[in-house]
Amino acid sequence: MSELKKSTGNLFIVSAPSGAGKTSLVAALIDTLEGLRMSVSHTTRPQRDGEENGVNYHFVDRDHFLGMVNGGDFLEHAEVFGNLYGTSTAAVQDVLDAGDDVILEIDWQGAQQVRRLVEDAISVFILPPSLDELADRLRGRGKDPEQVIAQRLAGAQAEMAHYPEFDFLVVNNEFERALADLAAIVRSARLSHRRQQQALEPMLEDLLTPGMTD
Repeated sequence: MSELKKSTGNLFIVSAPSGAGKTSLVAALIDTLEGLRMSVSHTTRPQRDGEENGVNYHFVDRDHFLGMVNGGDFLEHAEVFGNLYGTSTAAVQDVLDAGDDVILEIDWQGAQQVRRLVEDAISVFILPPSLDELADRLRGRGKDPEQVIAQRLAGAQAEMAHYPEFDFLVVNNEFERALADLAAIVRSARLSHRRQQQALEPMLEDLLTPGMTD
């Protein structure tokens, strides 16, 4: 895995168990805030109806993916339910260097890898309000048989056990409230000392230069 260089943009990690509403929330957040872009991951899982290559994911075969792993092209990568997922370091670096913020929509395994490489990454874990609600959301998709849903629920509990590793927790009970919480996290990060010092450098210099008043 390769590391990111220092840049002006913020790197956000958003993780959640399947069915918690992470994808919908992240898409709405990007529509809500300017200067925020999502990193498009590579994956070996089959492309689903309605998905577009290069928009939802970069869909590749296993050999291609493993070649990228061997080439050190990923910031993070993990295997989930038998499929491989990974985040391109170069793609993330390009966005950050442009001054925009990047969201990585990844699982807890990938989040661990990114936090080891990017010490100032900001991580958010999205929780469902209850297991019953999570089960209802998974069934509501109408895509998976009951056996697969039971497997996903068991996996979700294992994933949620990693919540203490994250900087922020957001409960997706009411969508608009959860979206507002996510937006507040992004806005607060943009007001951090590091980000503001870079953005306000000319103003800060004027404020601290003696004899600048009329």
